[in-house]
Amino acid sequence: MALLVAAYSFQLAPPKAPIRLPPRLFSHVRSSHGIARRQFGGSRSGTRSICKPVLRRCTNQTVRSLSSNLTKPSSEHQNDIRIAQELLRHVWPSLPPSDDAEFRQEKERALLMRKRVVASLGLMLSGKGVTIATPFLFKGLVDTLPLFNDPSLITQISAPELVLSSSIAGLPALPFLLILSYGTSRALTSAFQEYRNALFARVAQSAIRSVGRTTFDHVHLLDMNFHLNRNTGTLGRIIERGNRSISFTLNALVFQAIPTCVEVTAVTGCMYYNFGGMHAATVLGTIAAYVGYTVGITSWRTQFRKDMNKSENEASGRLSDSLLNYETVKYFNNESHEGQVYEGTLKKYQDAALRAQSSLSLLNFGQNAIFTMGLTFIMYLTAVDLMNGTATVGDLVLVNGLLFQLSVPLNFIGSVYREVRQSLIDMEAMFALRDTEPAFVDKGNAVEYNPANDGTQIDFQDLEFAYSSKRQAADGEPAEDFSTRPILRKTTFTIPQGKTIAVVGTSGCGKSTLIRLLYRFYNPDKGSIRIGGQDITNFTTESVRKAIAVVPQDIVLFNDTIGYNIHYGDLDASWDEVVEAAKKAHLHETISKLPNGYDTLVGERGLKLSGGEKQRVSLARAILKKAPILLCDEPTSSLDSHTELEIMNNLKEVGKDTTCVIIAHRLSTIQDCDEIVVLEKGRVVEHGSHDELMALGGRYRDLLLFQRNHAIKVDTE
Repeated sequence: MALLVAAYSFQLAPPKAPIRLPPRLFSHVRSSHGIARRQFGGSRSGTRSICKPVLRRCTNQTVRSLSSNLTKPSSEHQNDIRIAQELLRHVWPSLPPSDDAEFRQEKERALLMRKRVVASLGLMLSGKGVTIATPFLFKGLVDTLPLFNDPSLITQISAPELVLSSSIAGLPALPFLLILSYGTSRALTSAFQEYRNALFARVAQSAIRSVGRTTFDHVHLLDMNFHLNRNTGTLGRIIERGNRSISFTLNALVFQAIPTCVEVTAVTGCMYYNFGGMHAATVLGTIAAYVGYTVGITSWRTQFRKDMNKSENEASGRLSDSLLNYETVKYFNNESHEGQVYEGTLKKYQDAALRAQSSLSLLNFGQNAIFTMGLTFIMYLTAVDLMNGTATVGDLVLVNGLLFQLSVPLNFIGSVYREVRQSLIDMEAMFALRDTEPAFVDKGNAVEYNPANDGTQIDFQDLEFAYSSKRQAADGEPAEDFSTRPILRKTTFTIPQGKTIAVVGTSGCGKSTLIRLLYRFYNPDKGSIRIGGQDITNFTTESVRKAIAVVPQDIVLFNDTIGYNIHYGDLDASWDEVVEAAKKAHLHETISKLPNGYDTLVGERGLKLSGGEKQRVSLARAILKKAPILLCDEPTSSLDSHTELEIMNNLKEVGKDTTCVIIAHRLSTIQDCDEIVVLEKGRVVEHGSHDELMALGGRYRDLLLFQRNHAIKVDTE
């Protein structure tokens, strides 16, 4: 309908020069009152000769105001550019270089994503075109309606006779069509916007999923030291806020920043074309002041938002840590202490939030003041033109409508810029997390480890290792070393293929550290680990870990069912294999007595199970993995003597076809091992079979006799 009215536009007969409206909307509108355009001279050439310097000065000021912020060589802007480039890579994905079948599906997805982006931009531009046209329809209605009250003036309207002489629903046809077009344009604006939002939502959600998955995978690639020093609650908040910010930032950049630039350009052009350079210069000056003030104040507020994030991370981490240690809190009646500590973190957040809110009030007041002054001045200019006979009442309505229409995206830009800054801060923390490098990566020429061909003999040669304690910053900043703790010193021994070796010694002598080094959670500081005769670093980490099953000392289960936690050892295994692994771990009978059997939920970290049950679940999933190398760190520490004996017998069966390493404190459980290695302060002090070490009469014999005497003493008591 808007196009229909544009085609059959009207024109008022002018005694003087016409006031021009944009092409395709209306022809010249001339009033019977003698409306003329005499601004800055009278001729259009005179007008433009005066307006161009004004526009040029205003435009240059605007550009300088914006560029002074955009070209500032700060790390903040460099980070913003890097984040924008990363987002663009997910929104406008690159096409695979090959048309092979394996890349065809990926290429189709990338092309579909690009089509959605282009379609969304097309809808956005169409919507803005209709939005700009709407005030002109209203102006035409205001200027036209009074003329139909005087039949002598109707002839001055340039429109088809049919439109002028006919009426629709009690109104002359032309005003009715203008009203209908006005309503249609409003509806089209909303339709374009909502369809655009629905279409682009797929793009934004796809980017969130892609970035979220990439970040999740990267965190799992980071080394053990990172995970030992991080706070789970804080890390979760960083990833959660970063993912949430992606959608907002994409929508703000694509559907706020770009459309606002388009609308500002269009409104300024309309002002210049219809009213002259002073109106256009006022619009540009108002926008420049508004944007400059917003950018300046928001940059100042950024530190307050960072403080809020830091305090929120601290509060979230403290909350998570306290709830995970629920039992410990109860054991020592420290609920009040925990509440006070948590309230302290909330107080820090409160202080930062109040500073942010106060600065926000200052920002909002300044923005409203700038826009109000600009609107007041441009209304004054138009009122002067109206009194001079160079403008109509419709022009006053048009100016007001265009400025108020521009206020919507400007207000959005004000709030959006604030939120985008916050979102960029959130994403900066997440991307800083993604930039965190693992302590070590595979060699470029690393090959797959094949136990069948390479063998499973393990050699520890002159190992030296010290734990480095680090403090991991809450927002993904580099961790800081502040101490080291030497563990292994020139540790050397061999685990022959297919043999079961026990490693014993006092607490802190390095037993569990050997397992972590073998599983490549760390690299040794000096010396080497050889597997199958080759340095373990010659193989990819993933292939080495696939060949090793571990029963850890500290057992943590997923908050899922018992069946899922056992099945986790090999997700491709059949259910019969899961049940068989549970039987070998002496867990099947216990599970069968539960009301929900294998579907019984274990609770967070497996806390619904007893220590012994958790240990058997861990053992069952290690058995299910069917790896050629089995590492057991205190596999029976939480079991009663009867179950312990049965488990050790089963380990003997499993160990017949594997290279097995058992770490134990209770020496009575490892006397049948092929060899026993005794560690003392990170060094191998003895090794041999049980009989050989007893005959030697050294450290092993002392430890065993101490445990026996202690057990006898406890029994007699």
